[in-house]
Amino acid sequence: MTLRTRTKGFDWVILSLYLSLVAIGLLMQYATYYDPLSEHFLNASPVFTNQLIWTTISIGCFFACLLLDWKLWNGLAYPIYWTSIAFLIIVLIFGTEIKGAKSWLVVAGYSFQPSEFAKLATALGVANFMASFKGDFKSKGDLFISAGLSFLPAVLILLQPDAGSALVFISLLILFYKRGLSPMLYFVGFLLSACFILSLVFTPKLVVVITLTVISSIFIYRTSLEIVGILSAVLLAFLAYFLFDNIYYVIGLIALSLGVAVTYFIRERDIQFTTQLSAIMVSTAALAFGTRYFFDNLLEPHQQDRINVWLRPYLCDPRGSLYNITQSKIAIGSGGFEGRGFLQGALTRYNYVPEQPTDFIFTVIGEEQGFIGAISVIIIFALLIIKALQVGERAHTSFISNYAYAIAGFLIIHFFVNIGMTMGLMPVIGIPLPFISKGGSSILFFSIMLGILLNMDTARYKR
Repeated sequence: MTLRTRTKGFDWVILSLYLSLVAIGLLMQYATYYDPLSEHFLNASPVFTNQLIWTTISIGCFFACLLLDWKLWNGLAYPIYWTSIAFLIIVLIFGTEIKGAKSWLVVAGYSFQPSEFAKLATALGVANFMASFKGDFKSKGDLFISAGLSFLPAVLILLQPDAGSALVFISLLILFYKRGLSPMLYFVGFLLSACFILSLVFTPKLVVVITLTVISSIFIYRTSLEIVGILSAVLLAFLAYFLFDNIYYVIGLIALSLGVAVTYFIRERDIQFTTQLSAIMVSTAALAFGTRYFFDNLLEPHQQDRINVWLRPYLCDPRGSLYNITQSKIAIGSGGFEGRGFLQGALTRYNYVPEQPTDFIFTVIGEEQGFIGAISVIIIFALLIIKALQVGERAHTSFISNYAYAIAGFLIIHFFVNIGMTMGLMPVIGIPLPFISKGGSSILFFSIMLGILLNMDTARYKR
């Protein structure tokens, strides 16, 4: 077999993007730990040497995955999944606590984070199960089992507690949508999330008024009175803006919304749609008024600080909970268009940004490489995500397609959340930037995930 035959269909773009991110990660870690006066290897601390070793091992595992038959992962999907569940249970009992979370297993001096392994295992397990039935979730049993397999690891990770790593598993909803989960559920989830966030930023009354205005307009629109629906939405929005402090107006709007719902039901006899939107009305109203109580009485102070830093920074101590984000923004902004230059970042080199090698590694890119470097990294990640989605679209088996969408989802949420939190656009929840942040477990399992994906994609020419 010739080299050309063996590499037919091999996606060199994915390989190039992977190696580019790994190289960028090593350079940024070196810039973080560089000390011209140090006598260690390459004038960097032993921490960088350890990261270099893990990166080398990860690259080796990436290429090793290319040599294996992709069907091996299909056959071992469930054993790998349940092994990861066992590790997540073991870490709760014997794990080492670091920064308030029992997330690490330490063996012979080397630390291992089971939650990173769980991402790979869950992608394989869920992809295998969803490949066992055709079409969308016509059976509720298939939906419940898929959801259980997807979010059981997240529940165990929450018990550590590591809310950031648990949140990552929400990305599997991209795969669920691809397999036909109702868009209405995503609309409801988005509406409730927006209601929770806006209730903290604004007053609950205003959130209820705006939500009921939108829902009432949807009801009116469904009765074929499009113009009336549009005009009603505009009128009620203006009234909401000026009169939302009037409790009688809120009660009146609730009564109006329910009246519209009843009228729609009498006219159209559409009990499913009426029930759905009526339930949304009640849920959003309850959530809007219950959010403040939940926030003030049930969340721990450090959890409140994280949300306040994101949504209400004016309530935070600039030298306390707000310090990380402030320093991160200053570092990124100081890079300007072209950056200060490699190894020339004053804020990042002298540890002005806390948790810089892990959560805030993007600040090194922003300060030393400027806008050009930052946008280049964003483009590389965007291309890698697009390529992963393309693998899912052109896959010749359902298992490969499901796996590709699961991996794309993990990349998306890590990318958006990590970069977003360095700029104050997302809450600081402590998840790494794949291939760039410090952490042996993270780069190892993301490399394996991507290596398996590339191997599966190449297999479409070896059927």
